[in-house]
Amino acid sequence: MTAARLTAAATLAVLAASPALTQDAWPQRIPASGGEVIIPDAGWRGAYDGIGYAPARRVGDTLYVSGVIIGPRPGEAIDAAGFEAQTRRAFGQLDQMLKAAGASFDDVVMINSFHVWEREDVAVTRMQQIEIMNAVRAEFTTAPHPAWTAVGTTGLLSPTGVVEVQLIAHVPQG
Repeated sequence: MTAARLTAAATLAVLAASPALTQDAWPQRIPASGGEVIIPDAGWRGAYDGIGYAPARRVGDTLYVSGVIIGPRPGEAIDAAGFEAQTRRAFGQLDQMLKAAGASFDDVVMINSFHVWEREDVAVTRMQQIEIMNAVRAEFTTAPHPAWTAVGTTGLLSPTGVVEVQLIAHVPQG
């Protein structure tokens, strides 16, 4: 092997062993205007690379957490119990994104939720959606509660989506 190939091989070995370039180097932080994009894990990285979906973006002391959709996966129930499990899964994903940014639900100042209130395949009523979301939210948050706006819509990106939830948090840079 030539000296140039040995040097290249050694450089690749060092880079491959670097924590910033391994799969275990999560969360990833991408510098952006006024702050950074935060990607919790490889699954979210695929969405970032594939469709330009930034799971979370910090600008100064404000953290914007992109929408997470509540809805059934293939084979999941569409009744109230199914919606509750799907809501808990979505809040778990939101919690993951907050933690990746060094935050928690205690830092959340605003929740925006976008609801498909009426559709043939949506088996939970408007009030059931709010009641279930509120009960699950209480598992993740404590008082003082964040502001919350719930808006009705005719559809979401996911054709089976019932609600999309996004967060805004105050997270002073440390």
